[in-house]
Amino acid sequence: MTPQPRLETDRLVLRPFLADDFEPFAAMCADREVMRYINDGRALTRGEAWRAMAMFAGHWELRGYGQWAVVEKATGAFIGRAGLWYPEGWPGLEVGWFFDRARWGHGFATEAGLAALDWAFRVLGAERVISVIHPKNIASIRVAERLGERFERAMVLDGGIEVVVYGRRRPG
Repeated sequence: MTPQPRLETDRLVLRPFLADDFEPFAAMCADREVMRYINDGRALTRGEAWRAMAMFAGHWELRGYGQWAVVEKATGAFIGRAGLWYPEGWPGLEVGWFFDRARWGHGFATEAGLAALDWAFRVLGAERVISVIHPKNIASIRVAERLGERFERAMVLDGGIEVVVYGRRRPG
C-alpha cells in the first residue's frame, strides 16, 4: 500500500484513515444535514459509509494521494476528512473537505484545505487544483474562496448532479 503522509496544522492532524474512524465517519455520513450537498444529497447507510472509507484507501493506492482523516489536536477526536480527489472522469484534481456538523464554523475546513492544497502544489507538483461544489453550498464556496480559488464554471456531473467548479493555479 502507498505510504500516506501525515500533515499537521496548528489545530489539526491529517492522517490515514484507521478502522477506528469508521463509527464517527458513519455517523457523519448518516447526518442528513452533513450530506445535504454531497453527491445526491442523501444520507449514507453504514455499508455505504464503509465503502466510502475503503474507496479513500484505494484512491491513495491508485493515485498516490487522496483524502486524509482529520483529527482535532485539542481533543484527539476524528472530526472529518479533507484532501485530494481525482477519480476517473472527474473534471480535475480536487481539494475537498467534509466535517462533522458540530465542527462547522470553526475554520477547520479552511485549515485542512490549505494544508492539502500546499501538499498538492509542493509535493505533487500540481499546476492547478479545483473544488467541485453544489451551487447552493455557500459555506463551501466561501472556503474555496479562502483557499484562493475562484469561480470557473458551472457543469453537470455524470448522474445529472449540478455543480460549480472553483479553481486556482500553483502560486508563483
